[in-house]
Amino acid sequence: MSASDESGAADPNLVGPALELDELLSQLIDRATDVRSAHERMRGLLKANLSIIGNLALEVVLRSIVEAACELLEARYGALGVLSPDGHGLEQFIHVGIDAESVARIGDLPQGKGVLGALIEDPVPIRLHELSEDLRSVGFPDNHPPMHTFLGVPITIRGEVFGNLYLTERISGDFSAEDVELASALAATAAVVIDNARLFEDARRRQEWLSASAEVSVAIATATGDEPLRTVAERVHRLARADVVTVVLPESGHERLEVAVAVGLDSDRLTGSSYSLAGTLTEQVLDTGKPSMVAGLEPDDGSVNLRHTLPVGPVMVLPLAGPDGVRGALVVGRLTPGRPFSESELEMATTFANQAALALELAESRERQERMQLFEERDRIARDLHDHVIQQLFAAGLTLQGISMGLGDPVEAARISAVVDSLDQAIQQIRNSIFELKDHVGPQGTGIRGAVLDIVSELSAPLGFEPEVRFAGPVDTIVDSGLAEDITAVVREALTNVARHARASAVQVSLVASSERVELRIADNGRGLQESDRRSGLDNMATRALRHDGTFATTAQPEGTGTVLLWAVPPLF
Repeated sequence: MSASDESGAADPNLVGPALELDELLSQLIDRATDVRSAHERMRGLLKANLSIIGNLALEVVLRSIVEAACELLEARYGALGVLSPDGHGLEQFIHVGIDAESVARIGDLPQGKGVLGALIEDPVPIRLHELSEDLRSVGFPDNHPPMHTFLGVPITIRGEVFGNLYLTERISGDFSAEDVELASALAATAAVVIDNARLFEDARRRQEWLSASAEVSVAIATATGDEPLRTVAERVHRLARADVVTVVLPESGHERLEVAVAVGLDSDRLTGSSYSLAGTLTEQVLDTGKPSMVAGLEPDDGSVNLRHTLPVGPVMVLPLAGPDGVRGALVVGRLTPGRPFSESELEMATTFANQAALALELAESRERQERMQLFEERDRIARDLHDHVIQQLFAAGLTLQGISMGLGDPVEAARISAVVDSLDQAIQQIRNSIFELKDHVGPQGTGIRGAVLDIVSELSAPLGFEPEVRFAGPVDTIVDSGLAEDITAVVREALTNVARHARASAVQVSLVASSERVELRIADNGRGLQESDRRSGLDNMATRALRHDGTFATTAQPEGTGTVLLWAVPPLF
């Protein structure tokens, strides 16, 4: 053994290679650690992807994305902002890491300003060491937890930015470039899952609307009165997740709208109310037959009448279009700041409204047909009673009268006369029964015939004579209560004018109903209209005709003396 060996000194020929080996081993260990770390993060990414794709409910998916991102990138806080349909600001803000009590103390959630807004305006990843030092930062509200490091990446679906993923307060330091890649990869997976969830939700909602269309058609077929319209409004209220739905119909004259049915908030106060048509979204829909939608209304915006009653923001107005045009509209509203209606919702709701309008038309057509069959049957019965029964009774009465005149015994003659009187009463009762073959009821609980006869009888004393009255057609069955009220008002006004000004000795009142029109004709033999006569009564009668899309005119009698008043409107159906 050499001296150098005995002294324990290292062989200089061996030192260099030993150090190089240590360095190589150290580098190998570092690289193995990096590989293991990368492998673990890759496993974490795969795990996060699996947790995200395990559900198709959109709200659950959005929260799963944020939770997975926080776990994968070791972030204390995370959030996902969903862009509003117009691309300005956030429609939803799903957050993780802040408890409910803290959220309540903070107040309003972010609306997409500052750094969040920068990511919306320019959807490229943002990585910050100190959030508050960025020039775009607008600071935090009171009671907000401190946040320093920040990472934001966009979630893009087929070239469209759906929203942005935000992460803050990384537990082990700043977010790295690798973190940006992982977050972007997670956002890409999230985009696919969100797109699938949206498609699934859209398909499910469409199925709901289609099923409701079939249900409402069946329900309308058996409903009466305003029940069909209420059925439509209730379905739309539920399917559109609306706060209020009204069915508005044009009033006579088409200058105002009436709320025929209201469902949802303040429905009792809204039902039966009316408002001017001019300047409203409904006017535009009625004119064009196309639906209209607004994402929000300004406080002073009067284009939607609901705004005067409820603080509605997002609104859809859907036409109820039939073969003869638009009959009315559905006004669907959500309270401010509710989620705006989407184009897909507008499309589905419009399709439903078209189907519902068609079902309403078919139901009314069937009802009109059934009523016409009923009217025809009643008319046939009335004709048979008049042409056969009354005529036979009348002939029997004439025969008995002839027999009584040839009898020498006054007692027997009196008995036969009493029988003739009974026959006359029977004939009168049958005639009354013919008049009472009606469906609609007039203002005082009698048919329009009875109402007109009552007015004529009431005004006979001021006139000084009994006017002649004639009815033709199914007037009691073809006139509803609203039209009956206007007819009786016109009869009263006209006869009152004759009594005051005409100096007439005879008046004929004729009310004729047919499938084309209901016509009221009042003719007198007086001195005719004078220039000094007040026009207010005539104007009132003209207004009542226009209310039903009818006509009104006064002319001189062909003989030159007297006046003919002609008031005509379309029938009830």
